[in-house]
Amino acid sequence: MPMFGRDTELKDLGALVDRPGDHSGFLIEGEPGVGKSALVGAAVAAAAVAGVRVLRTAGAEAEQNLPFAGLHRLLYPLRRGFDALPPPQFEALTTALGMSDGLDEPSPYLVGLAALTLLADIVLPNTADATDRPLLIVAEDVHWLDAASAEVLAFLARRVVGEPIAMIATLREGLASPLSAAGLTVLLLRPLSDVDATALLDSAAPELPVPVRRRVLAQAQGNPLALIELPTTAADLDEQVALLPMTERLERTFSARGARLPEPSRSALLVAALNDSDSLGEALAATGAVLGCVVEPGSLTPAVESGLIDIASGTVTFRHPLMRSALVAAATDDRRRRAHLALAELLDATPDRRVWHRAAGTVGPAEEVAVELEDIAKRARHTSGAIAALERAAALSDTPGRRADRLLRAAELAVDSGRRDTVARLVDAARTLPLTAGQEATANWLLTEFDDGMRENSTRIGELAVLAAAVAADGYPDPALRILWGVAARCYWSEPGPDIRRVVLTVADTFAIPDGDPRKLAIDSIVAPFERGEQVLGHLRALTATAGRDPEVDHFLSSAAYQVGAFDLAAHFSGVAAAGFRSAGRLGLLTRALAIQARGLTRVGDLAAAAPLAAEAAAFALETGQPFMHATGTAVQAEIAALRGDYAEAAAFAAEAERNGLAAGARPVLATAQLARGLIALGEGRFDDAFDDMYRLQDPRDPSHSYSLHGYFLAELTEAAVRAGRADTLREVLNGLTPVAAVTPAPALHIGMRYARAVLATDDAADRFAEALAADLTGWPAERGRLHLAYGEWLRRQRRVVESRTHLRTAREIFDALGFAAWSERARVELRGAGESSPNRDPDAREQLTPHELSIAQLAAQGLTNREIGQRLYLSHRTVSTHLHRIFPKLGISSRSDLAALLPTPEGAPE
Repeated sequence: MPMFGRDTELKDLGALVDRPGDHSGFLIEGEPGVGKSALVGAAVAAAAVAGVRVLRTAGAEAEQNLPFAGLHRLLYPLRRGFDALPPPQFEALTTALGMSDGLDEPSPYLVGLAALTLLADIVLPNTADATDRPLLIVAEDVHWLDAASAEVLAFLARRVVGEPIAMIATLREGLASPLSAAGLTVLLLRPLSDVDATALLDSAAPELPVPVRRRVLAQAQGNPLALIELPTTAADLDEQVALLPMTERLERTFSARGARLPEPSRSALLVAALNDSDSLGEALAATGAVLGCVVEPGSLTPAVESGLIDIASGTVTFRHPLMRSALVAAATDDRRRRAHLALAELLDATPDRRVWHRAAGTVGPAEEVAVELEDIAKRARHTSGAIAALERAAALSDTPGRRADRLLRAAELAVDSGRRDTVARLVDAARTLPLTAGQEATANWLLTEFDDGMRENSTRIGELAVLAAAVAADGYPDPALRILWGVAARCYWSEPGPDIRRVVLTVADTFAIPDGDPRKLAIDSIVAPFERGEQVLGHLRALTATAGRDPEVDHFLSSAAYQVGAFDLAAHFSGVAAAGFRSAGRLGLLTRALAIQARGLTRVGDLAAAAPLAAEAAAFALETGQPFMHATGTAVQAEIAALRGDYAEAAAFAAEAERNGLAAGARPVLATAQLARGLIALGEGRFDDAFDDMYRLQDPRDPSHSYSLHGYFLAELTEAAVRAGRADTLREVLNGLTPVAAVTPAPALHIGMRYARAVLATDDAADRFAEALAADLTGWPAERGRLHLAYGEWLRRQRRVVESRTHLRTAREIFDALGFAAWSERARVELRGAGESSPNRDPDAREQLTPHELSIAQLAAQGLTNREIGQRLYLSHRTVSTHLHRIFPKLGISSRSDLAALLPTPEGAPE
């Protein structure tokens, strides 16, 4: 049958099929029956003509609780290619698809990378002179896909641009899917115009009497499926039906059609509709169990003739999802339960499916089934499956206590997967039950866990700390510790004041956790970074030798190091943690580790290593739904751009970070953005503005004041103060920080204090500079460069010109190497004043590349293959190859063998 009124959409889909790779694809949205599947069919037909391979999957309501079911349907035809995958990807993919017993819960991102590698491999040409073999991925009804498959498809959609791969997905209007935010171009289908609706009806039912034709046109309201199906039940088109929404109107039509079928067909259709498989054999066998007789395939012939289903190759396929849902909705509760239980009896070989059907067929408490569902949750290959199993287990629990426990455990998993609405629904359900003190505490914590509690009033911090203490006293240490960690996170992002910080620290000290425990170190460092700085630093230095054993431990240690101003240690621990999270596909935690690593490397001056990490952190934060980590990554990008002298870019990054950080009062984000603004002003010679921008960080009333960070930017503040004639104000700041410096050995604080005192000194300046340069600045090249520059400037002013040249030359070399443009130019100007010329600084190769290109180029310079680089960066090896071919001309080279000389391995690069 020809399509009417979709010329524009057909043209767009045709262009996609002709040139896959120009963009990732389309998400076709619209109400049921509006023609989404028809457009997909047209695209698939065009792909066949163009020689484009098609892989298909579709969401099914009955399969939503089966993790990776949709992905299995998509990739199982490619199973012969699984063996070529790198071992971690092979294990993740085969475990996800139920083809091996491997990881307990493979990361969707690692599974996604495996799928991306597999697809990139199959589009490669068989011979060197052959062309690529394009691929079209089709995913229909993605609103019904299991969550794990939907996440993997979204991962793929974000990364197939530039590949000879395209994706077309369909989504029911008004429903949600991860594919909605995956970069696919939305094609929103509206009902047909009157002219096109008339043409379609004339084509579908040319013999329809005029009065009925008018009634069909009026009630179909331009919906193509209604225009095709309503004529077959024209006699049922009464005014009451016409008042229903279109979806219900169509379902009423389909259920009426099913009701007219003979009994064996009706029962078999219901079983097939409830089954989470399209197996014809299963449907017939279960129907036989329901009816107590043998049911032959011919019993479904009336259903085929009525246009409800198709049967081919041992499978049952409903011609439209509404037909399936209509038959289920029309059946009585008893008929649905009997069908589920009949299916359960057949499925001993697939225990998870058996338990789910048994649960669906059970009414009232059934603790035995609930325990089986708990077992499913424990071995679920994705969090979404575990949440669904625990929620259903709660409904079948035999006591209120067990029900509440299962609901709260499901809610905890929902927190970990970022499902805010699910958490609220599960906690609300639990609170209708009598809760223990531990359960009530867990409920309180769960509702405040998103975004590290940043959107709450800071007074809530003290309340949660007291709650954590009470929960621990009642004998529930694990939930108490989770609450306390959430409290510490709130102390980092906001400023509760000294009294509340003391309360939190007192509570932390009552917990039976050794002082050297990484969790305790992280909590102490956030809540009391100066008061506990010496103790924390001692443990951190002792633990550097153990790094690499557990990425979560390393992540806690990197956070602690950053808070106590040990930016070099923060970069070290976070780099090791990032490598572990990356290999395990834990992108949420990888984002946080990358952000800390980028911040640490930026603070010590390794901009070349920090820039790609900050960009990667910002990108992954968006993908994993962490808006404030995205703001953090963006703020670090602003600081890096300002240090490099890219002031317009720095200002844009700072403004973006500030927009995201202001609404929630994310103080570390605002502090870094404000620092970037000060660096911009300093580089542009606006010294008063620079001082005003940076001095805001010292004011506790200012939203950019961060308790732990305000003492760690003294060198920059000092430069601005001296040039703006605000030395007296700077001395007040130093006086205020002197008692703090007396109780903590925080490296960043003491480096800044020594620098400021040397620059401000009069009679003993030379001794001050000598003292500052004698300190251990290993791993702090930017601070060493600042000292040499300031000392050289002072020596020149003292007419000790010859001595000044050595320090100024050293500063120039350091800043040239680091890419600190403004400081490099200052050193050149001072050297000219001292009678020495400087060679022009050629741009470093790394500065000619985007952060993303730099990530790829640095890994290639380390000798990694395209496939290995793809594994690190969650890209296909084809995409890596494409980027390298763009990078070579930028750098004036022709092969990857030249990269090692141009791009030496940066400090902090993952092993």
